[in-house]
Amino acid sequence: MNTLVPLVVLVPLLGAAIALIAARLPRLQVAVTILALTAVLAISVVLLVLVDRNGGHAVEVGGWPAPYGIVLVVDRLAALMLLVSSIVLLAVLIFSVGQGMADGDDETPVSIYHPTYLILAAGVFNAFIAGDLFNLYVGFEILLVASYVLLTLGGTAERIRAGVTYIVVSLVSSLLFLAAIGMIYGALGTVNIAQISERLIEIPPDVQLILHIMLLVAFGIKAAIFPLSFWLPDSYPTAPAPVTAVFAGLLTKVGVYAILRTETVMFPTDQLSTPLMIVAALTMIIGILGAVAQADIKRLLSFTLVSHIGYMIFGIALNTVIGMTATIYYVVHHIVVQTTLFLASGLIERRGGSTSINQLGGLLKASPFIGVLFFIPAMNLGGIPPFSGFIGKVALFVSGAEQGTPLIYALLAAGAATSLLTLYALARVWNMAFWRSKDEVEDYKSPLLDQLSERPGGTDTVQRTRATPLLMSGATTAMVGVSLALTVFAGPIYAFADRAGESLAGTNGYVDTVYPNGIPDGAP
Repeated sequence: MNTLVPLVVLVPLLGAAIALIAARLPRLQVAVTILALTAVLAISVVLLVLVDRNGGHAVEVGGWPAPYGIVLVVDRLAALMLLVSSIVLLAVLIFSVGQGMADGDDETPVSIYHPTYLILAAGVFNAFIAGDLFNLYVGFEILLVASYVLLTLGGTAERIRAGVTYIVVSLVSSLLFLAAIGMIYGALGTVNIAQISERLIEIPPDVQLILHIMLLVAFGIKAAIFPLSFWLPDSYPTAPAPVTAVFAGLLTKVGVYAILRTETVMFPTDQLSTPLMIVAALTMIIGILGAVAQADIKRLLSFTLVSHIGYMIFGIALNTVIGMTATIYYVVHHIVVQTTLFLASGLIERRGGSTSINQLGGLLKASPFIGVLFFIPAMNLGGIPPFSGFIGKVALFVSGAEQGTPLIYALLAAGAATSLLTLYALARVWNMAFWRSKDEVEDYKSPLLDQLSERPGGTDTVQRTRATPLLMSGATTAMVGVSLALTVFAGPIYAFADRAGESLAGTNGYVDTVYPNGIPDGAP
């Protein structure tokens, strides 16, 4: 296992280097990128099985023991996140390859796209296995650089404008995180996550609180929790469909993952549980109200992304084993379903020529298969039984009801309202874009395949639609299948999440993984 753990980062980085060298060989780039992500997927499966059977595992990079050197840690949570993220990254890559083969490289220049995509993947994987705060910071910075390049592909004014907002907000978050790392090192003499949990008792409670808040704010910006989520709805929808899908599915979850580690390992107390619950409720309500007000499908999904982060923060704030279990299951569900919905929106835009529901109609008749690909994850996100969204929400509500405080009951009401409004917003998209006839659409512009500009005797430009390549629809179908698997195999998946949640209860599991023989005497 010592060899496998570093490979989840090294393989994408090596693939990125090869893809960059092969800039003039697009087919080779595609092959290298698919091979690299497939290899990481296979490694993730092996790690998941080994970790579940034998417990967590830590790798000391370069042979330097913790806390002197870099430590990579894989427990059940990290292994699960590696597996889900590798599935999503591979599916979105196949979707983008299909789009590139059909349309050329105007939207996603292959020479830039594939190396950057692999670097993004390396940043995601590195963040999930980082055993110290500085390595986690490095993972975030890799994400930041790669995501900015992907966000601004094509160089349009709209994308550059959104990219500037994204980079400024991300840099503020990174600076705050870096300042927190410096203060933690100054106060505790270490940035090793396991050692931080052991040394917290050495510093005054007010200093602990300051450090705790700084980390939560830095990670909260990356996770897009209210009121730190203002940047997301304006940034994500401007990117190409595959880029938006991978951003929506994974990037915010890296922030949620960091918050999970903060609350369960570094600061395993409930001193900020009440503020986190309030933030969770506001994130749910404000986010879904923003979604209801949108007419563009991508912006609507971006707001639902924000709102459902609130469910995860709620589960973390409960600070119980059952709450952590429900949160882990819901994170996996949301990564898969949110990615699938953004891929489906890319198919809608391709077939209907727009993502504005004011200009769409008759898609169910024109393309019933796309209708199915959108309908299933939409109902899943809305929490309709028996889908995984329903299972995850019920698990969160049950874990909250066990504590039964007035604040938690208010949160349960907010969660139920958010679920209903999510269903309303997505049903509205279905009704407007798929169910109603195109003759009912006032702003409908008749889309004619591969025809442009003026007709004889006319002055209006004809909107263009494009055929849907098999790879694009196939990748979306595969993601729908994965989302259904979360329902069909909910029992074993939830049981695994339960074991992961139990290992997160208290710090001993994580500390014992990093220091199986105890923290050595004289360690800095």
